[in-house]
Parts: sequence; structure tokens; C-alpha cells
Amino acid sequence: MHKDESSEFYIGYQPQGPAGIMRYVRLRLILLAATVISVAILLVYGQRPFADSFFDFGNLQDFEGYVIERPVPLLMVEKIGAPGSLPVRRDYVLVAEGKHGAESIINGFNGKKVRLRGTLIRRDGIEMIEIAGGSVQAIGSKSRSLSKEGGAVGKYILTGEIVDSKCYLGVMNPGQSKPHRECASLCIRGGIPPLFVVRDAAGRKLHLWLLSADGLPVNMDVLDFVAEPVEISGAVEKIDGKLYFLIDPVSISRLKM
Repeated sequence: MHKDESSEFYIGYQPQGPAGIMRYVRLRLILLAATVISVAILLVYGQRPFADSFFDFGNLQDFEGYVIERPVPLLMVEKIGAPGSLPVRRDYVLVAEGKHGAESIINGFNGKKVRLRGTLIRRDGIEMIEIAGGSVQAIGSKSRSLSKEGGAVGKYILTGEIVDSKCYLGVMNPGQSKPHRECASLCIRGGIPPLFVVRDAAGRKLHLWLLSADGLPVNMDVLDFVAEPVEISGAVEKIDGKLYFLIDPVSISRLKM
């Protein structure tokens, strides 16, 4: 004759509960553990993977090159190539520390060779230097006329996302989409060059520096559209291997998702 399990009663100070109650508790604990593990797995696999970006935080390096103020602040670095060949050119986008652009730091240095210290930022083949305050020094007094190669590509209507280039390239991860919207707006407002990230017909990611139709900064005009899907029409130019998107901010429209 079996004891009726429904009549079992557990007294808290006893080291072992009745068999029926213990089986019930073990089953519920197993189900709870399985649920927690399943939810954790779904959360991990449901997250957007981190970008393959790089921010060499805390490691200041020395750089030498020629300053290009427009259309986007750059440091053009030339390194000696193979014997009999031209120097190898490497461009670094320049920004200041914090949420600030580099315009005030490099003002007056256009075409001049300088030495500066900064922190390297990198993503998708684009390199950037966060300039350490007070580190820019001119090497000599002569300016160099820097020729530009390239020109117009054509007029396009493109869809993508406007990001602040500094966080996107590596300072923050993720550095795009709605979770980053407030930070991106502050960075672009502070002078960080806005970057338009799109994908071509083959799904490859393209990066275009946003400018006005006259080739001037459009930071304040794009603030309402950062970190969300948008469509923009304008003219694409390719200069020294970099893509620029010359736009009328009025043409920016949000995409309905």
C-alpha cells in the first residue's frame, strides 16, 4: 500500500523532505535551468556581432606628414617604397580628443609638414588619428601644394546610415544604429566628420564622406537623421581613393522600416 503523496507535508527544519515533494521540486528546478540557458543562448545569438574595429586606447604614437584641411581633415603620410618607385601614400583622418573635430587644431597648417602625437583608430581600411592636445608642431615653414587625383563618379540616390566617423571606426562598439544615436549626434555636432555607410548591389559595404554640394561640412544639417535608415540623393566623387557624397540636406528622407 502506497502512501498518498498529496498528504505529504514538509517541515522546514528537517534535513530531507518527503519523496513526492522532492521529485516535484527537482523537476521544476530542471525546467527552470533549461529555460534560463535557452533564453541566454537566444540573447547571445540574437545580438549584432561586434565590428572588426580598433582603438589603440592609451597608446600614443608619433606621426609625421602633410596636413590637408579640406574637404575632410587628413594627415598625408609618405613612406619610402621599393627602390625606383614613388613613395607610398597613407592618409589618416584627423579628429581631436573627446567629441570634437580637428579643424581648430590644424587651422593654418594646410599643406605644411607637421609632427604630432595621437591614438590610432581603424576599421574597414579607414584609419584615423585622435590628436593629443598641444602635440601638433610644424616641421619647417614652407607649404606644399598637394595635388588631388580623381573626380566625379556620378549622381546617385543611396540608402544607408549616417554615422559619426570617430565612434564608428572604433572608439565605440557598437558605434552605429539607434543605441548610439545620442552619442553620434553629439560627436557630429562637435565637428566629427559624418560618414554615410551604404551597401552596393553586391552587398559590399561602402563609406562616403558627407559634404554639401559646395564641398563644405554638413554636420549641423544632418543631426536629425543620424543613426537611422535614410535615403539621400547627391553627387559622388572619388578623390585620392576616398568617396565623397556631395548632397543637399533637403534631399535626406527617412526610410519606413
